Amino acid sequence: MPTNPPAQDPLHGITLETIVTRLVEKYGWEELNRRFNFKCFASDPSISSSLKFLRKTPWARQKIEVLYLRSQWPAES
Repeated sequence: MPTNPPAQDPLHGITLETIVTRLVEKYGWEELNRRFNFKCFASDPSISSSLKFLRKTPWARQKIEVLYLRSQWPAES
């Protein structure tokens, strides 16, 4: 009986910390706040405060993940 392979998760193996760090490097805190208006990006922004908020707020995490997936990243070598 054939089984279907599991759906490929494009974020498999990428931590939320990596996602936030790369987005901050690419866009900066001001641009992330402009796009999402999250307090963790506006008021004394840090990776740790952002992770705390995003881990507790699934709808916000989803928005960040979508931006990460839509962003152009250089090929890793």
